[in-house]
Amino acid sequence: MVLATVTARAQHSEARPGARPPNILFVLADQWRAEAFGYAGNPDVKTPNLDRLQREGIRFVNAVSGMPVCSPMRASLLTGQRPLKHGVFLNDVPLNPEAVTIGKVLRVAGYDTGYIGKWHVNGDGRSNFIPRDRRQGFDYWKVLECTHDYNHSAYYADSPEKLCWEGYDAIAQTRDAQQYLRDHAQAQKPFFLFLAWGPPHDPYLTAPEKYRALYDPEKLTLRPNVPESERAKARKVLAGYYAHCSALDECLGELRRTLQESGLAENTLLVFTSDHGDMLGSQGAYNKQRPWDEAIRVPLLVRWPKGLGVKARRLDAPINSEDLMPTLLGLCGVPIPKTVEGLDYSRYLRGGKNPGDGATMILCASPFGQWVRRDGGKEYRGVRTTRYTYVRDLNGPWLLYDDQTDPYQTNNLASQPKYARLQAGLDALLARKLKERHDAFLPGETYVKQWGYTVDANGTVPYAP
Repeated sequence: MVLATVTARAQHSEARPGARPPNILFVLADQWRAEAFGYAGNPDVKTPNLDRLQREGIRFVNAVSGMPVCSPMRASLLTGQRPLKHGVFLNDVPLNPEAVTIGKVLRVAGYDTGYIGKWHVNGDGRSNFIPRDRRQGFDYWKVLECTHDYNHSAYYADSPEKLCWEGYDAIAQTRDAQQYLRDHAQAQKPFFLFLAWGPPHDPYLTAPEKYRALYDPEKLTLRPNVPESERAKARKVLAGYYAHCSALDECLGELRRTLQESGLAENTLLVFTSDHGDMLGSQGAYNKQRPWDEAIRVPLLVRWPKGLGVKARRLDAPINSEDLMPTLLGLCGVPIPKTVEGLDYSRYLRGGKNPGDGATMILCASPFGQWVRRDGGKEYRGVRTTRYTYVRDLNGPWLLYDDQTDPYQTNNLASQPKYARLQAGLDALLARKLKERHDAFLPGETYVKQWGYTVDANGTVPYAP
């Protein structure tokens, strides 16, 4: 089925004939927002290894999670499609087992494939065994659908026997990834290893003590858009959040050490990103789904010495979740399936032209869970450009920020007469993108009914823990 479906939309010849394609180590954190790094100017969080990675690679400064919540982003990453296409616009619903995914495409292209950590696109209970025919092309497998009990974390390999990671799961998962790298150091085939950590997603206060000891809540700097009423809570959760971040940063350092020691560093495409951000008290809110930068902006660092060099570069093109799959395939010289909706930024990474138009879309198709309607949750569609954020809800214009002059998004320009011309231009841009995507921007219940999902009063799909 996959061999018949994976036909090229664009065949790149970037890889030299006969040259070995790069290995790929893709590292995904959960809920790590774009500003929570030393390299991003954060004065408190300690991330020396990721700071170094940024100095030796490429940073997308306007990377966004188009639908900033777990399962939708992961499904877009795997398929190169947008949420209303692949249908995973809620958590705990299944990605079609017949989907054309990056794991399947790279396996057909001759890669060994592996996945370690959090999955969250199977939609059959968060602790249930996931059979091989639902693994979307990944062979090596140490995975659980979803857990945030980081110190008592289970997983499955190839049998229904439930296993447990030792200690803090991100550290144990990293060690397993290190062993995978060593085992494949002399392999004839390239590999694609996907490592998906659960932190720094809440609960925030569960990182090992050595990392929690690094942060005193009273000494932390809060973003100016955290209201006074939330500042005490925000400091407390931020200390725990940063502890998770520092633990993961050390894990990233261990991965890089193993790449170097095993001789893999030169021809391994190392990618680090997150599925979405976390409000952490900004705008008086927590968690994700919301259209503000703390939720939608994510880190995106890329390093591949053999193919992209080691000079630090900042790229400002807005890049979205669905763009990651085709970009990786483009860098590897692998045909991009016709099923893909995202853009291929591989030539842009090599110094070529930006394939986009300077804007990308953000959306909430149907609010649920932590973004329930009684707490202000609502459907939205928006555009994020290199300078502006513009968002409509079902009633019309909702948010407009000049992110250059107002980086904390405290001055909503929507419907202010002085900015009518700017708003009209962004509204036209959004309308064009909606038309291109055949997105009628309907109430969330319409999409829930279309896909046959059952939701509770909070719009959430009930799931087995």
